[in-house]
Amino acid sequence: PPCRPPPPGRAGALSDGVLLLDKPAGPTSHDLVSAVRRAFGVQRVGHAGTLDPAATGLLVVLVGRATRLARFVAMLTKRYTGTVRFGWETTSDDAAGEPTERDESWRATTRADVEAALARVQRQSVQAPPAVSAKQVDGQRAYRLARRGEAVELRPVPVTIFDLQVSSFNSSTGAAGIEVVCGSGTYVRAIARDLGRALGTRAHLAALRRTAIGLWDVRDAVVPDDALRETGPRALRPMAEAVAHLPRLALSVEDARRFRHGMKLDAAGRSDALVAAFEGDELLGVARLRDGVYAPDVVLAA
Repeated sequence: PPCRPPPPGRAGALSDGVLLLDKPAGPTSHDLVSAVRRAFGVQRVGHAGTLDPAATGLLVVLVGRATRLARFVAMLTKRYTGTVRFGWETTSDDAAGEPTERDESWRATTRADVEAALARVQRQSVQAPPAVSAKQVDGQRAYRLARRGEAVELRPVPVTIFDLQVSSFNSSTGAAGIEVVCGSGTYVRAIARDLGRALGTRAHLAALRRTAIGLWDVRDAVVPDDALRETGPRALRPMAEAVAHLPRLALSVEDARRFRHGMKLDAAGRSDALVAAFEGDELLGVARLRDGVYAPDVVLAA
């Protein structure tokens, strides 16, 4: 892969970087961020893309100055595998919620039916987020309102689903395996709900695992128990990986000095909207094209 972890002996000295965790079911994403903060002895720790407590898989944790690059990681495509259970919806669109509407008409469903319905769901350009979500409603999180028993109606939002496939279907249990490639802000829980409705029945997401974000793969991640004891510091990867998907802008010594001081740079005819600015192998930050010049968007001053 184009992104490699730093060599042994060097990463332990780093305080800024990317940590790939293979999240188990149970803890929240915030729980793992707090654990990394304690283990690394640094306050600036965040993650790029929440996983629900019951979900497993790749959680990208940003440490130190790398936290300032979170919004660029959010641009990356995400991959998931999941299990859809037909027969009923829930208040949260996954197995953590209370059952609501039930329907047994799925028993006449074939795999071909599921594939056709999933294709229709993929073509949807907007998606209604789950009521139990972090979306804002009149300044409050939707999940807080839902847990108080208040009715929550969220407006559909634009989403991008690049690929949506059926990996398995068990007609006796009403369980379908799905594989999802989507953009940021897409709820796989809502895909499961919408799949049931597209089939004229009801469904929810029974299990979810995130397998990749951009070029990062869960197979390269470490389990939290190991990461937060001895292998964690050694597993810290260069923060340049967080912007590896952006075009690279190589700066001279003088332009690097100007960039560090927040000064604009001549774009020299380039049209890339965002670029990762480097002096040699050192990532200096991210610049944004404005009126024919590159203006510093994030400066990673030490």
